[in-house]
Amino acid sequence: MREDNKIVFTGPVGAGKTSAISAISDIPILSTDARASDMTINRKGHTTVAMDYGILNVGENSKVHLYGTPGQERFDFMWDILTTGGLGLVLMLDNTRPNPRKDMHFFLHAFRNYIEGVPVVIGISKMDINPRPSISDYAGMLEEVRGDLKMLNPIPPIFEVDGRRREDVKNLVMALLFSIDPGIGAAS
Repeated sequence: MREDNKIVFTGPVGAGKTSAISAISDIPILSTDARASDMTINRKGHTTVAMDYGILNVGENSKVHLYGTPGQERFDFMWDILTTGGLGLVLMLDNTRPNPRKDMHFFLHAFRNYIEGVPVVIGISKMDINPRPSISDYAGMLEEVRGDLKMLNPIPPIFEVDGRRREDVKNLVMALLFSIDPGIGAAS
């Protein structure tokens, strides 16, 4: 694994991207939150408008730059900027949203060009509040989109995560890093 690596967190508003990066970062995160002024205010008071940024140290000489995208489609111009040079994608989904299946399909298709060449892992947040869909339901949903998203080979691992818990987020990120470089497990 290189000395400096970059992974990108994406997903809808409120899925836990900022919390996840904050939980795992070894530095205080840079966050570009602004007061929500549209329908986002129904989910949370502040929202990311450009990016979140943190660093995870893995091993003595390696670090992973953690970038979080805005969840709102109106900020999608940042998505291409943030994925440039990235090695993998963490898709965070909120199980309490009205249609997590639609969210998953939307974000996988929105990042289709990026994920043609990089691995993906999926973290499902707030399953403690709403247990449906289940992890196996999400696996079935992935099979549905696999035909038109040929880059999802192998099928991405899916984890239940609490974006506030460092261990949950670390397991998610380490699964992604392991798919990039199987030797990374020895370095962490």
